[in-house]
Amino acid sequence: DIYGGYMLEDLDNNNVPELIVQGMMDNNTVFFILDHELRTSIVPGEILYNGEDIRNNFEELQNRLAFISDEKRFFTDMSIKDNIDMMSIFYDEWDNELFYGKLKEWGIPVGRKLSDMSRGEYLKFQLALSMGHNATLYILDEATAGMDPVFRREFFNILHELMVNEDITILMSTHIEEEIEMHMDYKVLLDGGRLISCDEVEV
Repeated sequence: DIYGGYMLEDLDNNNVPELIVQGMMDNNTVFFILDHELRTSIVPGEILYNGEDIRNNFEELQNRLAFISDEKRFFTDMSIKDNIDMMSIFYDEWDNELFYGKLKEWGIPVGRKLSDMSRGEYLKFQLALSMGHNATLYILDEATAGMDPVFRREFFNILHELMVNEDITILMSTHIEEEIEMHMDYKVLLDGGRLISCDEVEV
């Protein structure tokens, strides 16, 4: 087992509703497994999406899943526009107007190379990309770690707007207790890959 026996169990739509969640996830191993499996398909066991193994449902999942992190998974020596010109053809419901509209709203030049973007701009670029292909499941891996309070407030305003206007689910890992208390609807606790609790956050 390349992940040292790590297994994710008992986590499904019945016990994790549509929400913004906090996951305490063994150094984010769960998110690593999800992302790695989507790109390599060599992880042992099953990862189900809408009840179907993602290996058999990859095209739909590619359209519906947004994985947002610090990892440089794009062509960083190319501009935003050049990246999108190549990637957008792989999405069934790509919305050019929405994507570029969000970049304009957030003040991010489309000609900027990804390598020249700040960390905050890079996260917003990924959010705009996710909106552009009509993602319904957002997975955010420590997206606000190390960011200043002003950016975190703006970032969560964007997420809350998404939750209000779109039928989406957001899974987010964070170690910032203030984010849990102020922005999360539920918090999920995992131990060794097993679901320990899924509780509503008290306001």
